[in-house]
Amino acid sequence: QVQFVESGGGLVQPGGSLRPSCAASKIISSFFGMYWYRQAPKNERELVALITSRGSTNYADSVKGRFTISRDTNTLYLQMNSLKPEDTAVHYCNALERAGSRLASWGQGNRVPVSW
Repeated sequence: QVQFVESGGGLVQPGGSLRPSCAASKIISSFFGMYWYRQAPKNERELVALITSRGSTNYADSVKGRFTISRDTNTLYLQMNSLKPEDTAVHYCNALERAGSRLASWGQGNRVPVSW
């Protein structure tokens, strides 16, 4: 099963940008889908962005126009611009290797506080 190591989190001011990444233990470019989730304090984990094996992307309404998901051979990225305090969360990546497969085990996540 693929494993992930997230990095690139950290404190950022409102209006700022950050680009966390997620290194996979396998080549991911052919995976059925790659996903970024986030979990804000006291909230459930939510899907914020996805990219398919064909490169199609989709975003949660709350981040559309501000976040961009991308990938290379074995790393997933999330460019986050115009960050808001309500974006404060722990960000996680995950994947479906094939259609009908299960999500992989969760990594440790990237903590991204957005605050002055």
